[in-house]
Amino acid sequence: MPSVHSPNGELVGALYRDHRAWLLTWLRRNIACHHRAEDLSQDTFVRLLGRERLAPPREPRAFLLTVAKGLLFDHFRRAALERAYLDALKDMPESEQPSPEQRQLILEELQLIDRLLGKLSAKARAAFLHSRLDGLGHAEIAERLGVSVPRVRQYLAQGMRQCYVALYGEPA
Repeated sequence: MPSVHSPNGELVGALYRDHRAWLLTWLRRNIACHHRAEDLSQDTFVRLLGRERLAPPREPRAFLLTVAKGLLFDHFRRAALERAYLDALKDMPESEQPSPEQRQLILEELQLIDRLLGKLSAKARAAFLHSRLDGLGHAEIAERLGVSVPRVRQYLAQGMRQCYVALYGEPA
């Protein structure tokens, strides 16, 4: 757990004291939920505490905004993923729907997969999902994405590598 006594603690403490109110105001303007804005503000500083090295930024507000925007983007992406999952559940017969506990576990797994695949380019991610979820062949994927079949193979290899890294870590 990061702490204020970490090597970055004093710098993050100063950023927090000097810019937290400004950052919170910006977040409140960009997200409807006051509580979520508070959480994202705190998450911004926690993220900074967790960094291995942190140099004093030349433009502290621009720096904080970059970190907060990344967290905000992640929040919106997770919310969209959750909405898509819940919409898909509506199409299932009630007798086949997962329990609330199972739903939460599935959502957490989907978010993990999303983070994992989020490291891929948009086309590599789409190719991987078309292959694994839709069962499309290389030629069909190539046509949909407007790329060559060899490029699809490269995209699929990138997706498989991400899965390998997630399961086993970086190859030696």
